[in-house]
Amino acid sequence: MPDYRLLLAYDGTGFHGYARQPEVRTVQGVLEEALTGVVGPTETFVAGRTDKGVHATGQIVSFTTESSVDPTQIMHSVNRRIGPEISILDVAEVAEAFHARFSATGRAYRYQILNRESPDPFRSAVTWHLRHSIDVDAMNEASAAFLGEQDFASLCRKAGDRSTVRRVLWAFWRRNDDLVEFSVAATAFCHQMVRSMVAIAVDVGRERVKAGSIPAMLAERDRRAGRGAAPAHGLTLVAVSYPGESLPRPEWVPEIS
Repeated sequence: MPDYRLLLAYDGTGFHGYARQPEVRTVQGVLEEALTGVVGPTETFVAGRTDKGVHATGQIVSFTTESSVDPTQIMHSVNRRIGPEISILDVAEVAEAFHARFSATGRAYRYQILNRESPDPFRSAVTWHLRHSIDVDAMNEASAAFLGEQDFASLCRKAGDRSTVRRVLWAFWRRNDDLVEFSVAATAFCHQMVRSMVAIAVDVGRERVKAGSIPAMLAERDRRAGRGAAPAHGLTLVAVSYPGESLPRPEWVPEIS
């Protein structure tokens, strides 16, 4: 039975997250329904189970099917059923050992803030609108505390007995006119980790919190020590890496020495 890897993009606005749930519309539910019409019943596996409202430009999905179908045919046939909210950008046949989630070695996200007085109707679905001025240099000072391998329990929703130790590869902000953008990459993220990073950095950028307080916040390893989570709709999963691949680091993000 052939195994396939999909590169997926979607606007998360109209979905209750990626993962299938009863009686609500999800990305997985729509995708699997379309795939069934092309290759027969199949179950998909995903690199990152994005929350309600979160978007993706570089999501990875894998599945196995009893049908041998040309990858280009899968892409064209499924896209006719799921577009324009969801789009398959590429399809490749892969080795049986490949698994979208468990084979992944890294993930990268982008968070966007519209920082100006008036909202923008054409960017409202993908940016968090903040009227108050925020200091990007201070936000970068804050985000430097997230780098490296450490326990992020203070930034993650309860994960039961699962480890919340993660290794962050880069975490950097920039301002481009009225758009303030955050790029962050790690070997993996726990639930709400990126949105919690954003919430903390914004509080530092608004002078509500000192950047120097973040190491102690992380050391508490208690979600109550965190500062909530930024709105989901500003977040986009942009890339996932696998053995032999590197995550695409934006050219404006400095190398970490």
